[in-house]
Amino acid sequence: MDLQWLAWARKLQALAQSGLAYSENPFDRERYEAVRRIAAEMVAGCTGTDPGLVDELFAGQAGYATPKVDVRGVVFRDDAILLVKERADGRWSLPGGWADIGESPAEATEREVYEESGYRTRAVKLLAFYDRNGHGHTPYIFHTYKVFFRCELLGGEPTHSIETAEVGFFREDSLPELSLLRVTPEEIARFFEHLRHPDWPTDFD
Repeated sequence: MDLQWLAWARKLQALAQSGLAYSENPFDRERYEAVRRIAAEMVAGCTGTDPGLVDELFAGQAGYATPKVDVRGVVFRDDAILLVKERADGRWSLPGGWADIGESPAEATEREVYEESGYRTRAVKLLAFYDRNGHGHTPYIFHTYKVFFRCELLGGEPTHSIETAEVGFFREDSLPELSLLRVTPEEIARFFEHLRHPDWPTDFD
C-alpha cells in the first residue's frame, strides 16, 4: 500500500521538475527549486535520510516528469519460473530493471534477462502492465510503471552479474523469499495462472 506522505512528495517533486523544465522566469525557478527542496525534506524526514542527498537525487531528474518504466522477464522451464537473487537485498526477483532510451519494451526486457541471468530469450507476450503503487510493492521514491513480458527461453547458461548473485528456476510451491521492491508473491502467482491459461489477455491497471 502506498504511503500518503510519499504520494505527496512524488507530486511535489514532479511539479518542481516539470516547472524547472519549462520556466525561464528566475523567480519562478526559485519557487520550483523551493518546492523540490520541500519534497526532499518530506522524504528525508520520513525515512531518516540526509535531505541534501534526496535533493541531489531529485535535482538530477530533468525534463517533464513522467513515470519510470521497470521491465521484467517471465521465463518458464518445465513449469518452473526463472528468478535471480539480488545482491542489494539478498532476496529473489524476476530478472529486469529500467528500460533504456532507444530500446523497445521487449528489447529492454530481453537485454535485462540476459544481463542478470545469462539466458537468451525472446519476448512473446505482454502479460501485465501495472502501476507499481497498486500492487503491494515496497514504497519507492519515484512513480513507476511495471511491464512484465512472457519470454521464450532460447539458450544460454546461468551466470551472475554486478546486480545478481544467483540464478535459479523455482516451482510455484517452493518459491524463495522475494524482493518486494521488485516483485510480489501475488504477481508471481498471477504469472503461473497465465502459464496455465495462455489465452488470457494482458492484465493492466
